[in-house]
Order: sequence, then C-alpha cells, then structure tokens
Amino acid sequence: QLVESGGDLVQPGGSLTLSCATTIDNFRYKDMSWYRQAPGKERELVGTIHYRDRSQSYQDAVKGRFTISRDVAKKTAYLQMINLNLDDTAVYYCSTVFNWKRIWGPGTQVTVSS
Repeated sequence: QLVESGGDLVQPGGSLTLSCATTIDNFRYKDMSWYRQAPGKERELVGTIHYRDRSQSYQDAVKGRFTISRDVAKKTAYLQMINLNLDDTAVYYCSTVFNWKRIWGPGTQVTVSS
C-alpha cells in the first residue's frame, strides 16, 4: 500500500527528494509520516504532515533541512531533504495508519558519503 522511492548515494551537503506512492483510497484524510532507521539504531520518526491543515512537525535534527509535502491527486507524499550530513544515512520509510494499524513501506536507502 506504500512504496518509497528516490533513495540514493549523495555527498554531504547534497539534496535528495524521496517519494511515497500509495494505493490508499482515502489518502486525503491520512496523516503521512516519514521514519528512518540507521544501522544499529532504532527506527525514529522524522516528521509528519497532518491532513487537516497540512501542518508539519519534525524532529529537531532535521528541522530547517527536511520538508514533507503531499499531492492528493497523485496519492503521493514527499520528503525533500537538503544539506544532508553523514548522520542522515538510513533506510527511510513512509508510514500512516490504515484500519487502525500503523503500516509501512519497504523503505528506501539514503547513504550520505564523500
């Protein structure tokens, strides 16, 4: 139901935009979140876009560098990332709640390396 794409190898200071395509019928009424999991670490919430007013919330480490957006017509959420650093290396997952359960995509790998 969720499929991420756009992960890549990028140099420090670089930019990348991830996409999350969905097949959820009521996508327009879903808060969409991005999570990430770095090697040897637990999965953490990166940020969320709220469907009611499109407001966004982010973890402190990415504030000012990451932006979540959505295209209702395309049923797609995006994670725009700028000024990437080594600590941003992780598998990135999009997520939402569907049928009262949190669901995840398979993830896309982002590697920041010189």
